[in-house]
Amino acid sequence: MSTTVAGDNEGSLLDPALLARLAEISPSRYRRRRRVEAPDIAHPVRVVVDGRSCISFCSNDYLGLASHPAVISACVVAAQRYGVGSGASHLITGHGPEHDALESELATFTGRERALVFSTGYMANLGIASALFSSRDRVLEDRLNHASLLDAGLGSGARVSRYAHADAGALERRLARVSDAASPGSAWVLTDGVFSMDGDVAPLPALARTARHYGAHLIVDDAHGLGVLGRNGRGSVDAAGLDATSVPVLMGTLGKAFGTFGAFVAGSSSLIELLIQRARTYIYTTALPPPIAAATRASLRIALDEQWRRDRLHGHIARFREHAASNGWPVLPSSTPIQPIVLGSEEAALRASSELLDAGVLVSAIRPPTVPEGSARLRITLSAAHEDDDVERLLAALTRLKSLRGPA
Repeated sequence: MSTTVAGDNEGSLLDPALLARLAEISPSRYRRRRRVEAPDIAHPVRVVVDGRSCISFCSNDYLGLASHPAVISACVVAAQRYGVGSGASHLITGHGPEHDALESELATFTGRERALVFSTGYMANLGIASALFSSRDRVLEDRLNHASLLDAGLGSGARVSRYAHADAGALERRLARVSDAASPGSAWVLTDGVFSMDGDVAPLPALARTARHYGAHLIVDDAHGLGVLGRNGRGSVDAAGLDATSVPVLMGTLGKAFGTFGAFVAGSSSLIELLIQRARTYIYTTALPPPIAAATRASLRIALDEQWRRDRLHGHIARFREHAASNGWPVLPSSTPIQPIVLGSEEAALRASSELLDAGVLVSAIRPPTVPEGSARLRITLSAAHEDDDVERLLAALTRLKSLRGPA
């Protein structure tokens, strides 16, 4: 009987199986990381990618707060006071004054009784499901929900079904069937507020009315709406005129428009208490580093106070869409910073992304399974950190793009 030890040239006995699985991935779907550096923190969208200088249109830093001096300063001061890491989970010794203050401020920001900070948005959604759903429950999800919402539903043991994208009528038909079946459990409706790959906004008022009519509970993941939409950036739920009664469970992330890291769930005091007791992804993980909580508090204040950032961002969006319409580009309908140009084939999306990089513009090619088959795309994201000249350079590069030209 032979054994393989660390350092042997033969490698792990598992490697042949792993290599076989890797070989199954087609070249057009193989994911590769790029090394991206921002040499000048004053201009965070001007980056160096694998040695090439370019302007990034890939970041979710919609308000340009990740490099804001006040946010950086708050992080540094907190690190000097508390250290870098929290050192433990929230329920041991990891929960400190910065977490407390951030949760209170997030609750006020979202108009909820309380908020609970999680380490990531993925963990927040899984935690919601582990605490709230049971095998008797029905979970109804938008077909284009983020992977974290889909995994949350599927991993909960509840009976999961998916309704047609952004279609309140399709949701109503599914809820009617659930109601007729006299299921003993609860019904939950899960949706993104802003869909991360299409950039469109969920029809939240219609979803809320439908959920209320059938006694279902609406959960909204507003990762891409907070900071961008609504009054002072309070998100898609606020923009839709809905409150905690209509949307009893609200999830938001801190690594998008707020420019830091982490996530939170906001709702009633009883919801937060139940999450503390039962959300496994909250209980069994290290708490968010205190400097990140402090930095987020600073970015939240800036997001509230500096409306010009949203005004500038929406100006960029309007300019981009006007140019896209006049040139007949296949851009999906979106009023948010996410502006997808659907090219169809994976090869076309990869080729277009490569051409743009050659022109000094960084735009990601998004392919299945992240998006549906036949809808590979360029996912362009705009930011308040972009200057007008940056947007002009993007538009000029797109105009020259062979993939977007009509027949000769």
